[in-house]
Amino acid sequence: MPDLEFKIESAEAVTFAAAPLLAFQLTISNANRGELIQSIMLRCQIQIETTRRKYDPAEQGQLSDLFGEPDRWAQTLRPMLWTHTNTVVPPFHDQTTVALPVPCTFDFNVAATKYFAALSEGEVPLNLMFSGTVFYEAADGTMQAEQIPWDKEARFRLPVWVWKEMIDLYYPNSAWLCLRRDVFDRLSHFKMERGIPTWEQTLELLLPRSDENSEDIIVVEESIPS
Repeated sequence: MPDLEFKIESAEAVTFAAAPLLAFQLTISNANRGELIQSIMLRCQIQIETTRRKYDPAEQGQLSDLFGEPDRWAQTLRPMLWTHTNTVVPPFHDQTTVALPVPCTFDFNVAATKYFAALSEGEVPLNLMFSGTVFYEAADGTMQAEQIPWDKEARFRLPVWVWKEMIDLYYPNSAWLCLRRDVFDRLSHFKMERGIPTWEQTLELLLPRSDENSEDIIVVEESIPS
């Protein structure tokens, strides 16, 4: 029966995918040497271990939307689910390395996106928990199948720059904002009624602007029609 161990070697952005994607280089080792692993239907749950890193004042301010004020973090800072993923591992003896695809999103309604975007540098401590089914050849030559228990884990510290590089690759100088349909309809009506060419110009018209060379703050008094 296989005795599998999992280790993440590195991570990098995948170019030209249909959606933002990271590839984790995953090494799988079998302690039962010589045993033929025919395939693994591998499932993985990835958690962000938020308590296993420090945060500078700027990051603390950005993370207040998720965890509240820093003086409450002893109660509010908890590990958070990032994503689920899966892959099929081809046949191997003893050890193999495969790419584990990790789909990402830039939707700021997703807590993990808010978390990653709030970090300026350093690493994100991750805990990857594995399950699934391993198919292997027993000593008598018969094919066997066993479930992988959820206690099979691997820790990895993902460099923040890897995530930011991936987002810049798919969304250069851009961000996604999800709105309720009725709010979007009102904003769209406001844009069309005034002949504003872009969404950026529409939002800039509605937002207060500060002039670095003056103490005056210009406030646009127009509002979106209800």
